[in-house]
Amino acid sequence: MKVIIPVAGFGTRLRPHTLHNPKVLLNVGGKPMIHYIIEQLIKDKIASSIILVTGFLGDKIKEYLDSSFKFKFDYVEQAEAKGLGHAVYCAKSVFKNKNDETLIILGDTLFDVDLKKMVKGKDSVIGVKVVDDPRRFGVVEKDGNGYITRFVEKPASKEVSPSNEAIVGLYYLKNSLHLFKSLEHIMKNNITVKGEFQLTDALEHMLNNDDKMKTFNVEGWLDCGKPETLLETNRYLLSKNKKPGSYKFKNTKIVEPVFIGKNVNIENSVIGPYATINDDCVIKNSFITDSILDKFSTVENCSLTDSLIGEGAIVKRDALKISVGNYSEI
Repeated sequence: MKVIIPVAGFGTRLRPHTLHNPKVLLNVGGKPMIHYIIEQLIKDKIASSIILVTGFLGDKIKEYLDSSFKFKFDYVEQAEAKGLGHAVYCAKSVFKNKNDETLIILGDTLFDVDLKKMVKGKDSVIGVKVVDDPRRFGVVEKDGNGYITRFVEKPASKEVSPSNEAIVGLYYLKNSLHLFKSLEHIMKNNITVKGEFQLTDALEHMLNNDDKMKTFNVEGWLDCGKPETLLETNRYLLSKNKKPGSYKFKNTKIVEPVFIGKNVNIENSVIGPYATINDDCVIKNSFITDSILDKFSTVENCSLTDSLIGEGAIVKRDALKISVGNYSEI
């Protein structure tokens, strides 16, 4: 089975942190978010090929993955941002056997899910999660036998939504030939939403041509697309790591759960809970909780919470909640 991971987005909601780094390389819980996805795919041994659809700063993604994993990845470029459907279509050249099964995983969303169980059935499967308000998401409508009959992209109102099962960004499709034919159909007929080709429109076309799809419930759906959700995911990942670290810093209290990287210098501070401190950071006379500090950052005389501190940034004034880009100074 081939796995397609679209990672070409600009990550505009996470600026300034994505001006110099692709979104999927932002660190959460001690590792870049893309690391968790690749790690699980290799561990579960379900992928014969992993295809990264790159765009903005794609060379950095390639450099990181090739140096971090002993796996031969395929890379294709999405030269223009034309939507998720177009991004998936860019991977077509890698499919030599046109009937290969494929698993599509959005690169900026993490999942706590049994992928081997998800892909073992006879039908195509769309990952979903029940949500209170479906207006923010694409949803599915099903018949009495559990088969999907319709995809609805962001229902206009909560009251008229056909379902509260939101599409989370995991798509297991049994027949890639049908997938790419449907993608070609929406592009040839210029079927777009806000100028972009949507994967859900291609899936709808597949349903209309007798492809069978069911849903798979995904409880662990971890969004990394905005600062607040990135910090929520950081909390979740740190909480899952039950093994406390052995830290010895001068006049410093560590409140688990935390992640502290290599070559970190901390003095006269309280770190945690839910703090991720990456390699080569310097922290003095500070309180840091519920925050992520990227590598080589310096924080002195601060009380930080709900904050994102970019690589090489320097913060030397009291602040309760801030978001500072790479190599900035406050």
